[in-house]
Amino acid sequence: MKDSSPHYVAGRRDILRGAALLAAAPLLAGGLPDMARADGKQKAMPGKNDALDLPLMTHLRTLGTGKAAMTISALGFGVMGATYNRGIAPDKKSLIRLLHQAVEHGITLFDTAQVYGPLTNEKLVGEALSPYKGRIAISTKFGHRIIDGVYQDGQLDSTPATIRRVAEESLKRLRVEAIDLFYQHRFDPAVPIEDVAGTVGDLIREGKVKHFGLCEVGPGTIRRAHAVQPVTAVQSEYHLMWREPERSIFPVLVELGIGFVPYSPLNRGFLGGDMTGYTRFDSGNDNRASLPRFTPEALRHNLQIVERLHRFGRPRGITGAQAALGWLLHKADWIVPIPGTTKLSHLEENIRAASLAVSPEEWQELEAAIAAVEIMGDRYPADQQKQVQSS
Repeated sequence: MKDSSPHYVAGRRDILRGAALLAAAPLLAGGLPDMARADGKQKAMPGKNDALDLPLMTHLRTLGTGKAAMTISALGFGVMGATYNRGIAPDKKSLIRLLHQAVEHGITLFDTAQVYGPLTNEKLVGEALSPYKGRIAISTKFGHRIIDGVYQDGQLDSTPATIRRVAEESLKRLRVEAIDLFYQHRFDPAVPIEDVAGTVGDLIREGKVKHFGLCEVGPGTIRRAHAVQPVTAVQSEYHLMWREPERSIFPVLVELGIGFVPYSPLNRGFLGGDMTGYTRFDSGNDNRASLPRFTPEALRHNLQIVERLHRFGRPRGITGAQAALGWLLHKADWIVPIPGTTKLSHLEENIRAASLAVSPEEWQELEAAIAAVEIMGDRYPADQQKQVQSS
């Protein structure tokens, strides 16, 4: 991502410029089952760094209910942008250090997918997080057709045989004995969702998968899948500029006790405040270059949303990005956003967003301010939008 603007607007770093960057912090003690306390926070291991007042993600949330329940940190980490669809990637050593810092500061959910790369993102996650087995959870996804490591653009494949093959291959790339959360990445109209849910259910009974999830599906699909194999979480885009899930799927999620994982919780970085109408994207490895909401005209128009986030955040000592993440966390305790980053300073900023002192009335004020703006640009081009269920 490049910005050719001769002038720069206030970005997400302004408020945090004087803050110390993340440094080493104690590892979380024990495995995931032992992390929960009665107050819904993680147990932190006491150590010599306690006096440094480093940000530590202590809040926990639970996705799903009953045997499908999965307890993880209130914020996860979306790893996609580390290597895929977000421009030139940092060197692998830097990315691994960043993922280590995320774990050491309390993040316990890391999200990847077979199609990211393809395959390379899972390999990065496997290499980086293998020292933390039992302390973190990894979610990955199946459903896109990949042949000999090449993504077949626009083609879906959720046949039972493919699901099984992808699971086996992902286990190897992730260096784990079981996939913590296995999502269908996009609904495949050629395969009944009951067959998909049944296949993942078999993998769960075989000990190769722990939990089942769905992405970008409508309420009918959720009900049908859940009736065969309890769904732990649904992952869809959701943020202050895209609130459709509240209407379309939140009622069924509440009814069935299913968690929700918003991807792109900062609208692919836009709500962080680092973009202007002059920002351009690398067409070779940044899908924002093809998204209607990221044309120069749309960026210029939608910047008024970022300005309103800044106006909300400044008197409260928080950044626009923190306001956007804090709003998501306020909406429900079964929501776990997965912001991604390649920057240590943004990781710190995200972690602090889980501990904001903002009242429900103030969040409603922010909602109203953003809702008053007419958004310019669709989420996806028409061909990609067809893969997203709305009902």
